[in-house]
Amino acid sequence: MRRISILLSLLLLTLPLMAQVQTFEWQGKQRQYLIKSPAGHTGSVPVLYFLHGLGDNITRLDNEFHFQQIADRFGWIVVVPQALNEGYGTMWNAGLMNSSTDDAGFLLALLDTLAARGSVNLDSVFFTGFSMGGFMTHRMAIEHGDRITACAPVSGLITHSLSNRQAVAPVKMLHIHGTADPVVGYDGNSQYFGGNLGLGAEAILDYWKAADNCTDEPVIDTFPDLRNDGLRFVRYTYQGDAPLQHIKVIGGNHTWYHSEEHYDIGYMTEIYKFFTSNNGGNTGITQPTHGSLRLWPNPTTGSITVELPKKSHLEIINMLGHSVATYQLQPGTHHLDLTHLPKGLYLIKDKISGTQSKVLKSH
Repeated sequence: MRRISILLSLLLLTLPLMAQVQTFEWQGKQRQYLIKSPAGHTGSVPVLYFLHGLGDNITRLDNEFHFQQIADRFGWIVVVPQALNEGYGTMWNAGLMNSSTDDAGFLLALLDTLAARGSVNLDSVFFTGFSMGGFMTHRMAIEHGDRITACAPVSGLITHSLSNRQAVAPVKMLHIHGTADPVVGYDGNSQYFGGNLGLGAEAILDYWKAADNCTDEPVIDTFPDLRNDGLRFVRYTYQGDAPLQHIKVIGGNHTWYHSEEHYDIGYMTEIYKFFTSNNGGNTGITQPTHGSLRLWPNPTTGSITVELPKKSHLEIINMLGHSVATYQLQPGTHHLDLTHLPKGLYLIKDKISGTQSKVLKSH
């Protein structure tokens, strides 16, 4: 009896985790995926696909990225699909191997299903992925950019088999890559797999400059070096029929840099800013700007990031007109913790420049 009770207890503990994984039949196979919806959402909202790397799985990935927090923070549905194991570990059919698996068809069929339910805004369909997921993100952009609003492959390349194909449409593109990546090299070579895996980062920019009809010369800016992380993050921005950006991570490894608390930038934050900006491409949603004061996310569940071009004295004021916090800040990007404040609407004012913005704390 005690053994049966223990087994029942273990089953009950695993049910919530198992229930998160859903299945979708495609090409006669049950494909797995996670869906994280923002708390209390109604109607259609933007959708973000996150594609995992070689050999990874969606449960481990969820434990690392906390996709529910991302869904709540951005107000987006987050879809995390699982690749099949075809002898090399879980691996997307991104043009690196001979495979009949139609991963692109699976991803689009899943999107159609969500759209039929009225859950997603088809004017705001976003893809990102790491490593092999980055390879697959490039493939989706090349072959299905007419259905995708913006893409952000991280540490992934355009394979040689895809590099000769013409992109079906201009697509808003952010490519992020570390210069010291030994697995998927910045130049396309791999110390782990041997040989060349695809176009290097510079050639990838040339491909997307042509596809997006971009200017040759970029606007270059370097993120403030605020953390002792041994890295420098440089952004290259090209304007065209669709915006193109590249974040070159000088000294960066084969790593997704998560947190602005430890690094000068967090990849997910920069991806969100790029996807929601209105610099030449309509994403269906816009990132508001207020004079020289830029902040995100808004609404927030706890903290905000503010970007300041010059020294500022920020004051947070509640709707009763009471000052609840002040900050003396230098130029650059800063992270303000609002978790101690009650739910409600707040005015953030720069007492030096006079610019101001409202932010909603939703929890």
